[in-house]
Amino acid sequence: MSDANTNLPKLYIPGPVDISPETYQAMCQPMIGHRGGDFEALYASIQPGLKPILGTERPVFLSTSSAWGVMEGAIRNLVQKKVLNLCCGAFSDKWYGVSQTCGKDAEKIQVEWGEAISPEAVRAKLSEGGFDTVTLVHNETSTGVMNDLSGIASVVNEFPDVLLVVDTVSSLSAVPIDMDKLGIDVVLAGVQKAFALPPGLAVFAISEAALERASTTEGRGYYFDFLEFEKNAVKNNTPSTPAISLLYALKHQVDTFHAEGLENRFTRHAKLNDMIHAWLEKHGFEHFAPEGHRSKTLTTIANNKEMDVSGFIKALRAKHNILINGGYGKIKGSTFRISNMGNETEQTMTTLISALDDVITDFI
Repeated sequence: MSDANTNLPKLYIPGPVDISPETYQAMCQPMIGHRGGDFEALYASIQPGLKPILGTERPVFLSTSSAWGVMEGAIRNLVQKKVLNLCCGAFSDKWYGVSQTCGKDAEKIQVEWGEAISPEAVRAKLSEGGFDTVTLVHNETSTGVMNDLSGIASVVNEFPDVLLVVDTVSSLSAVPIDMDKLGIDVVLAGVQKAFALPPGLAVFAISEAALERASTTEGRGYYFDFLEFEKNAVKNNTPSTPAISLLYALKHQVDTFHAEGLENRFTRHAKLNDMIHAWLEKHGFEHFAPEGHRSKTLTTIANNKEMDVSGFIKALRAKHNILINGGYGKIKGSTFRISNMGNETEQTMTTLISALDDVITDFI
């Protein structure tokens, strides 16, 4: 590691998160051709471990892109009539804008940042008719709000011709996701958050109903054409050149998840999340997300004490070489965010909390 990199801070931001040395080592395996048997074996070896993480028996596709590639791809592949975007923060709001820039007829349910989407509101809107697709951000990373995935999926399933697309970018692998059981049509995520991998790869699965819809949709494009992914997955391959080093790392992490045990992994994330909740409450801060709808992978903290958030973050980095986040978009400064996702442990979170305690006294 170069001298320039030795001073980089320990990341407790909501992504990208810290990568383990073992994961970096996995990325250093020899390069292979992506149209031969070695790559097909690598691809096939990842599938059995990935499927239970998404809660599906469907193939899990691997896209060399950010999650936004698949999020836009879902719009292009599935929306033939009108899409309903469920908006409660920066990323879910942006999905509505992306729907419009794709030339689709789009409407939204908009709630204030910090609030959750109501399943009843979704039912009322879909009852108006005309929709064929719904988009939901499960865990809105900007606000720390975790929406009621089960409740919303149940409502969408009341409308047989409406497909549900779910962004699980900051929740997948940290909380249970049951795609098949809940009747979700697309589950997608980037790997730079709870998966604790470098950015540049997205994983996603689509239902048979979504694949059938895509087959009759014009203007799907090529790079994110669901039919191309399906056609290549049968051969344990990808439509375009894959990020092979990231797939080695994905294989390593998926194996690590199962060695820990998924239930143990879920419990660990919840416990570490509770540690941050205890810290904010000890110092008189408030949650930005409402009780019952709080993320298990990060905490968005309301700056009700009118602290100099930027100064606090700079002091934390200068004194302890630790980086947290100063809020996102229009709530930057009025909130700050702390991540507990990925490879974090009680020990690393205790180290963080000790550093927070040391610096906070100068700011409140």
